Amino acid sequence: MIRVPILMYHSVTDTPNDETRPHSVRPSDLDEQLAYLKESGFTPLTLGDLVAALNKIDGRTVPEKPVVVTFDDGYADFHSQALPLLDKHSFPATVFLTSGWVSDAGKDAAGRPLDDMLSWGQAREAAQTGIEIGGHSHSHPQLDQLRVEDLRQELRRNKGLLEEKIGAPVATMAYPYGYSSARVRREVRKAGYFAACAVSNTIAADRHDMLAIPRLTVGKGTTINMFKRAVEGNAVPLIYLRERILTKGYAVVRRTRYGLQRVRRNV
Repeated sequence: MIRVPILMYHSVTDTPNDETRPHSVRPSDLDEQLAYLKESGFTPLTLGDLVAALNKIDGRTVPEKPVVVTFDDGYADFHSQALPLLDKHSFPATVFLTSGWVSDAGKDAAGRPLDDMLSWGQAREAAQTGIEIGGHSHSHPQLDQLRVEDLRQELRRNKGLLEEKIGAPVATMAYPYGYSSARVRREVRKAGYFAACAVSNTIAADRHDMLAIPRLTVGKGTTINMFKRAVEGNAVPLIYLRERILTKGYAVVRRTRYGLQRVRRNV
């Protein structure tokens, strides 16, 4: 069985705001984490490259110790803080971009950005350095709570804008908040994505559904010892015990909420 730690980052800054603080990391911590991965013999891949290797596209194979580094939302500090560190350590990465949050979205602006966000120009510049740009919905809603027509609009508008503005195909995505359902995953496939990330806080494996690939959260409270144990696959369930309990509990709440919404619509 092939096992791959897929790391989920958000903001990279020494000065997070109240909303981004729980999932932010300091640049010095990211630097230390990337250095550990490099020194420990991990081979970094974008999510798209990993999926292509798993499917042996063009004869690709998965390296002995693969790792995937991802960033959600598209914060401006990815360009100013994370990108130089990725370049320093020769690491590619995947950025899942919320198109309605882009700083110069203009008439396409939607949702409520949590902090300063990347511009389209910065996203294109990152893509030109080898960063994969993936989808993350248009306005960052809980996709599993949307009606089908709204869900389709969120997915397709996001993908269409990214491909138009970046000038490259977009084939991977991540679910806002990590929430999806069988219905959401069907629409993700119909929208043209061949892989999508959830959270789940477990090591990804080739047995997983490519439209529900698990990731490991890296945030403010992730110490270097926790990080090392997580990427090496040591006691991952224990490291993320609290997060996994909360995720399972809230999944029940979301399913109940969506069911009630359907009942109300039909009354």
